[in-house]
Amino acid sequence: MLKTEEVSLFSENESPQSALMLKYVSESANPPIVGDLVEGAVMGMDKSRVFIDLPPYGTGIIYGKEYLNARDIIKRMSIGDTVAAKVVDTENEEGYIELSLREARQAMIWSEAEAAIKDKKVLELPIKEANKGGLIVEWQGIQGFLPASQLNTEHYPRVSDGDKDKILEELKKLVGQKLTLSIISVIPKESKLIFSEKISEDKDKAKIIDKYAVGDEIDGEVTGMVDFGIFLKLETGLEGLVHISEIDWALVENPKALYKIGEKIKVKVIDIKDGKVSLSIKALKPSPWVEAVKKYKKDDDVQGVIIKYNKHGALAAIEEGIAGLVHVSEFGSEDKLRSILELGKTYKFKIVLFDPKEQKMALSYIGQKS
Repeated sequence: MLKTEEVSLFSENESPQSALMLKYVSESANPPIVGDLVEGAVMGMDKSRVFIDLPPYGTGIIYGKEYLNARDIIKRMSIGDTVAAKVVDTENEEGYIELSLREARQAMIWSEAEAAIKDKKVLELPIKEANKGGLIVEWQGIQGFLPASQLNTEHYPRVSDGDKDKILEELKKLVGQKLTLSIISVIPKESKLIFSEKISEDKDKAKIIDKYAVGDEIDGEVTGMVDFGIFLKLETGLEGLVHISEIDWALVENPKALYKIGEKIKVKVIDIKDGKVSLSIKALKPSPWVEAVKKYKKDDDVQGVIIKYNKHGALAAIEEGIAGLVHVSEFGSEDKLRSILELGKTYKFKIVLFDPKEQKMALSYIGQKS
């Protein structure tokens, strides 16, 4: 078992890692090979060399570039200290086993990182830098990467148009802050550590979500708006999304024009799946399709205003919240459809499909409004 003062030779800030060290120390009578971690007592030191007693194998030596690389460790060593080192040559010209302290320390760090993944260890680490893909952190002297996709909902950069420069500006705001992270990937050969902020968040979120059910009507606070909808904070640690299609029965083009950050909104839970809560605002409003059953039926002639183009054709609203599709096939091409049916203008149509239960309607063009 390594003593606390012995392990401190690797780093002043490290806690004892005896179990990890013993994993690598050879327990057999076979001589060590290149790459093995060995343990022995310091038996001699001078200005450029350190000698390690490695019974029954012989004497190890740290010198040359390995001595220079480990100067910060060696200056805290004394005769009799027990240290661990990595074998880089089993026998040099003088018959010594060449050793590396720095490589031994790195091997232990990688092993500790793998143990942290297995144990789902939580780490409080400061953000050092930001780039367009995420954030740079440092752990045990090794730089790690925290992808933007692994940030929790509170810190995720919500940029509606996906502009990378805007994303970078949002990420830069986190530099200097301490985040609660977990290691999720270790690639020693590439000296890579990948971190996530979501693991601790997911544990808490699972407990919080259990309190909610589909059909619940709750209050939320607007925390973000993007092209595809609105993010609402339901309580600390839990957000939900109101998709743009669930904001109103009428067509919504720009959510930012309707709500403000911090605004309180009443919503209905319409789905809970894979840790995500889907919300609706329009579900709390009377459906115009209920009344539409009393007014319209298939083959009726109606008037409608063109409110939007899509890949299938054009949408024409015959009243607020009730719109039907005019299919492009009726015109031969998209260009011809758009030349005949202009946005904002009213035309005559025939209802060729009316399914209020599924909230679907198809229209056929008759002509200009008289």
